[in-house]
Amino acid sequence: MQHQSGCRGIWLLPLSLFLSSLGVARTGRSLLSCPAACLCASNILSCTKRGLVNVPQSLPHYTAQLDLSYNNLTHLRAQWTSVRLTHLHYLFLSHNYLYFISTEAFSPVPKLRYLDLSSNHLRTLDEFLFSELRELEVLLLYNNRIMEVDRSAFDDMVHLQKLYLSQNQIARFPVELVKDRSKLPQLTLLDLSSNKLKLLPTSDLQDLPAWMKNGLYLHNNSLTCDCEIYKLFTHWQYRQLSSVMDFQEDLYCVHSKKTLSVFNMSSTLNCSEFKECAFEAHLDETLTISCDTRQQGMTKEWVTPNNERVPSEVGNGSVVMLGDGSLQLKRIRVEDQGLYTCYAVGEVFNETLSVEVKVHNFTQHGPHDTLNTAYTTLVGCILSVVLVLIYLYLTPCRCWCRAGERPASHQGDSLSSSMLSTTPNHDPVAGGGGKDSGFDRRVAFLEPTGPGQGQNGKLKPGNTLPVPEGAKGQRKMSDPESVSSVFSDTPIVV
Repeated sequence: MQHQSGCRGIWLLPLSLFLSSLGVARTGRSLLSCPAACLCASNILSCTKRGLVNVPQSLPHYTAQLDLSYNNLTHLRAQWTSVRLTHLHYLFLSHNYLYFISTEAFSPVPKLRYLDLSSNHLRTLDEFLFSELRELEVLLLYNNRIMEVDRSAFDDMVHLQKLYLSQNQIARFPVELVKDRSKLPQLTLLDLSSNKLKLLPTSDLQDLPAWMKNGLYLHNNSLTCDCEIYKLFTHWQYRQLSSVMDFQEDLYCVHSKKTLSVFNMSSTLNCSEFKECAFEAHLDETLTISCDTRQQGMTKEWVTPNNERVPSEVGNGSVVMLGDGSLQLKRIRVEDQGLYTCYAVGEVFNETLSVEVKVHNFTQHGPHDTLNTAYTTLVGCILSVVLVLIYLYLTPCRCWCRAGERPASHQGDSLSSSMLSTTPNHDPVAGGGGKDSGFDRRVAFLEPTGPGQGQNGKLKPGNTLPVPEGAKGQRKMSDPESVSSVFSDTPIVV
């Protein structure tokens, strides 16, 4: 009996080992696969607060969530895990001492969707650091020591939706993250609060869609006060954007070493009040207006100034709604101006937007018309200059400038001329002899000696000038009206 029982025990031991191995093969898991420093619950591994200086090795390949926060990790090298974790979606590395991350550190986790690197000692984000994480949706980098962000650090992250960079030392606004919409096409939240930003690309930020400005947080930065900053945040306040409405008291700027609220600096800098601008167009133009809502994916509907519903783009009318919810006015007319209203319905809230359209009652000149106008003006100027030169230099010569000719007689010349001239103005004395008989010059000064003269030597109407004795019968007296313009001390050739 004892021999039989001993044989039975020998056979039961390998049988139990075979069954246990069979169970591991069926389930694909084993109690021994969980690292000693971690707590495992199904595909979740919690290795937090263990004082780890290295990542535990031989992590289960089926791990979907790995928590390594509150440890003493300083490096994250390319070989931080010996197996490729293709099922890992959540990785927590916060509250460590990480200051170095290899550009190949995320190659073993290509399916990662959530990465927490907050509260570490990172100083720079190198080029292509996160490019392997093409399916990442949320990236937390707040409360580090980041001073420099490479322009290509977030390349190829086409699914990134939320990026937290607050509580760092960033002094340059990473405009490439928002200006190029193809870089991060799904980014809806960018937190740059509590950094060292002083200047903002206001024109680029103003051009962003409302749903992106709604998640752009810039509070607790010592911005430099100017009117562009005032207009930017006043507009966001007018639109009730969450990034401004939730942190109004923490939006400030610095002017002459004084801290001012961005909403109360208009009186200090004499900034003009914000006004919503209307859309302007000319006759026969095509105008497209976006329904700029604070949330993506909203159902939109447009209403005309006449309270008529705008049809979809399948219609043939001049006013249609495009597939993305924008309003399009084709071959615009004066009758199309007015206030258009967009009603948007979303899962979280509804929104109503009003847009004013002004139409100028004329067509705008195209480039060809502008060129024709400039050409015509240039030709006109050239012709004017040519005509002036012809007048100045090609005028026919007077008779007396020709050799051997005498000037023609001028009957009825006036004494009103105040110019001294050697040209004889009167007929020569009939029968006068001598070679100077035709060139008799006399100078007369008019003085108020006679009763017939008025103030400043002017002749009163009806009076005549005294004629020298030798000149009697040699010339005709001028009429009184022409003499009245001659001043007392003006020499007159007679």
